[in-house]
Amino acid sequence: MGDRRKSRELAMQALFALDLNKSDLNKTGSPQQMDEFLEQHGKDLSESTRVFFLTLVDGVLENREKIDTLLDQWAKNWKISRMPAVDRNIMRIAVFEMLNLSDIPSSVSINEAVEIGKKFGTRDSGPFINGVLDRIRVLHEL
Repeated sequence: MGDRRKSRELAMQALFALDLNKSDLNKTGSPQQMDEFLEQHGKDLSESTRVFFLTLVDGVLENREKIDTLLDQWAKNWKISRMPAVDRNIMRIAVFEMLNLSDIPSSVSINEAVEIGKKFGTRDSGPFINGVLDRIRVLHEL
């Protein structure tokens, strides 16, 4: 598994934990929280993997309102609050990447999200994630 995939998977897990614990997702996770998370789940990570993980988590938390608005708008017949938590957090990461990390092609962000959804989500996660993110990609690339 590549460093960026590992970063994305860990970011999804951290965001999922914050989401389920009803932490204030409008604020960045404290450095101590993220250090503790990485101590438990990512002891042997390279520095580049740690940095990308923190970029994703902090970026999603700082931009969550905008990201969630896009997800609500483009997930037909789904409210963000009713989406499976795994899918919701995977898509948050991908949308953050598409909007803010210009060095990563949107197709890569979407493919990574779909693969992580297949690994951690349900049988329906891959197609659901792909459909929503592709609609956002089209909007973003206009």
